[in-house]
Amino acid sequence: APCPQWPYCRKRCSYCNFNKYVVPAVDEAAVRAGLVRETRTLLRLSQVQSITSVFFGGGTPSLASPRTVAAVLEAVAGAAHLSAGAEVTLEANPSSAGTPRLAGFKAAGVNRLSVGVQSLDDAELRLLGREHTAAEARRAVEAARGLFPGRTSLNLLFGLPGQSREAWARGLEAALGLCDDHVSLYQLTLERGTALAAQVWGGALPAPTQDILADMYQTARAMLVAAGFRHYEVSNFARKVGCPPCWAHGRFVPRGEGGCSREARVQTLEPDAWMQEVQSRGHGTRRQVVLSPLEQLEEALALGLRTDEGITHERWGQLSPHLSLEAVFGAPGEAKDLQQQGWLVLDGGGLRCTGEGLALLDSLLPGLLCQLQRR
Repeated sequence: APCPQWPYCRKRCSYCNFNKYVVPAVDEAAVRAGLVRETRTLLRLSQVQSITSVFFGGGTPSLASPRTVAAVLEAVAGAAHLSAGAEVTLEANPSSAGTPRLAGFKAAGVNRLSVGVQSLDDAELRLLGREHTAAEARRAVEAARGLFPGRTSLNLLFGLPGQSREAWARGLEAALGLCDDHVSLYQLTLERGTALAAQVWGGALPAPTQDILADMYQTARAMLVAAGFRHYEVSNFARKVGCPPCWAHGRFVPRGEGGCSREARVQTLEPDAWMQEVQSRGHGTRRQVVLSPLEQLEEALALGLRTDEGITHERWGQLSPHLSLEAVFGAPGEAKDLQQQGWLVLDGGGLRCTGEGLALLDSLLPGLLCQLQRR
């Protein structure tokens, strides 16, 4: 799935350390040209024949014009077959998600919107340094649902400094009354270099305990499942839609250059430098790292276990034809222990976490990876 990025924001939120830039003015024509050229180059190098999803991320991609989105989609369609049913998702902030703008994105080819609501409480939004209010978030979601019915997702944050379990449950209840058929829940991570982390680590704000965080996650899971949502991935819940896991995860096979090995690619982050590299080389890839067979298995395991389907025998067999899931994880060891504790399942469907295990995935993975490495 191509994932074009719009790296600019109007302000920096207090918790965010993503690759984003707040600048007085953006040369959108230059960024558009860079995105179009890089899209063409990478699709040519990959020799991908058919595209089934495109994801516009950021930064704040809803600050880009619909013209830029349309140009990138035209580049995708010109370099590969963009299927009629392809899912084209754009991340939007409520402060840049008015009805006319969203209608422009729809006309450009976007058919799914992911709205960064984060909270429906004004005090929490101020703490997070968000640009919008709860009322603006509600209006943005309503506008999005009017244009993208059944294809609007809400993003919410939990584990804020000073946030109680009760406040989180109330906020989620409010979101359930507003949302469409998809919700993404993310635990707030205190990132070094952010304003919010400095306040918490300096003692000005209280950090939630691990017990409270786990309780918030399980409370949310119970509420969403009771409301008819499928917990299909660690952070994601959906109803009435199928949600197959995406295996791409920023990986690349340069078949157009005669390559057949899966690579991890590191992009140039700073926009001006990225644009210069795109102009000179056609893309802004700063570094390419070929993944070993073991690294590919480790990645497949870590990503597969994030989903309720887990990693299937078929998928594992594609990467490891000579060493089955049963041979690696059916023997006595960490995986067996986790199965006995009710956090992991290994059966005819493959290897997957239970609902309770999904909440603990980060602590389960190291032992499973060690068991894989020993084989």
